[in-house]
Amino acid sequence: MTTGYRPGPARVAGPEDIDAVVATMTTAFFEDPLWGPAFPDPDRRAEQAAVLWRLYVTSALRYPWLLVTPGVESAASWIPPGGTELTAAEDDGLEALLTEAAGAAVAGPIMRICEQLEAAHPTEPHFYLSLLATHDMHRGKGLGMGLLAESLARIDALGAPAYLESSNPANLPRYQRAGFEPRERLTTAGGPVVTTMWRPAR
Repeated sequence: MTTGYRPGPARVAGPEDIDAVVATMTTAFFEDPLWGPAFPDPDRRAEQAAVLWRLYVTSALRYPWLLVTPGVESAASWIPPGGTELTAAEDDGLEALLTEAAGAAVAGPIMRICEQLEAAHPTEPHFYLSLLATHDMHRGKGLGMGLLAESLARIDALGAPAYLESSNPANLPRYQRAGFEPRERLTTAGGPVVTTMWRPAR
């Protein structure tokens, strides 16, 4: 076993899963210490944030590393070594997309957060956990950590390291149990602290 958690059933997501994955991401990050305040209007947060998550999730379909539990209760979006979260065209259009969805006052800080996170990425080839989420109706069942364990088992089989950013301090012990160790603490635009974490190849 490669982690402190038991791997759970997982499959590679397809285009037909996008709506369900976006719903999972939207509920999971609604009150996240970083991504909740990034969309400050709680009445429009879900609608606005879903635009961002849909872009990233749809783009992740370029790789066979958008893993989900059978019913999409949990989802993990991994970017393989040499890959990017967004295409060049998607990246160029991100600020305009966010401005249209939530206004310039929201788009600007989010762009700065994205730039900070990108600048902190290790240069060594690695698998990057872009997003990991469990729908709020299915929390507490171990589905997210089971999906993480299954993901890491697949990555370990390739002999590759893994990297992530934890936007919620409550998740740090969970990730450490899975073999990640803190690397850097980033104070992002607006104040929330993100902890980057690294897991060596096994």
